[in-house]
Amino acid sequence: MGHVLYEREPAARAVFDQADELLGFPLSTLCFHGPEDALTDTINQQPALFVTGMAAWKVIGQDDAWPAPAYLAGHSLGEFTALTAAGSLSFADGLALVRRRGVLMQRAGETEPGAMAAVLALETERLEAVCAEARETTGRPVQVANDNCPGQVVISGDETALQEAMRLAEAAGARKVVRLPITIAAHSPLMATAAADFAAVVAITPMEAPAVPVIGNTSARPLTTPTEIRDELVAQLTGNVRWTESMRYLLAQGADAFVEVGPGNVLTGLMKRIDRKVARRKFEIGD
Repeated sequence: MGHVLYEREPAARAVFDQADELLGFPLSTLCFHGPEDALTDTINQQPALFVTGMAAWKVIGQDDAWPAPAYLAGHSLGEFTALTAAGSLSFADGLALVRRRGVLMQRAGETEPGAMAAVLALETERLEAVCAEARETTGRPVQVANDNCPGQVVISGDETALQEAMRLAEAAGARKVVRLPITIAAHSPLMATAAADFAAVVAITPMEAPAVPVIGNTSARPLTTPTEIRDELVAQLTGNVRWTESMRYLLAQGADAFVEVGPGNVLTGLMKRIDRKVARRKFEIGD
């Protein structure tokens, strides 16, 4: 992940090298060569995604072919990248936060194990009712975690409650329900202990108002002050990523071109489902 970018772009290389120095271990080697199980451990995965996204962002910033953005947004962990790109967080502080977030989420997952599942072709409102019924039946938490795009929603929670919600979703007419290979119930109440500990770290991290509006995951509206940003970063650990609403808010503001920055092309695909008429472009690693 990010290897071609590192080799071709001095600006990207500087980001990876700085991250290695700040973290005290070669994250870049883990990104480029694995092993995969270590890279996908949430403690490493979160800083790896953040650093690779910021490396791509630095390259784009030096290329006049990429216009300055009117808005920024990041999906879940990507919100930290967006806030750093907008100048609300320094790179060092953003990296420290995502590393700590990964540690706390892993710890919460060990204390309160859970799971996640993707549900296809079932309306969000119907799925919320399904989760409510599963909570009532089992007495355990489960909720909509990621409203990614029309027809693709992720639910998260306690194992027993999730299994019941999956069964109910299939009975309600979902085209497909897929258990995700994740042992942490992200964006659910099972992350409450992580959120409480993370709040203390966020509270002492220097933050500035963003130079470019950043759309918050849980509010689907711009974050304009450090207080709003701090509240958002804590809330999103247990709250729903309202990605569909976030993108529709931008469409309502007149946004007509969307660029995905970072590894993968998931968000470009989601945007096609939200509004296939708008221009979509992926910054390819190695462009």
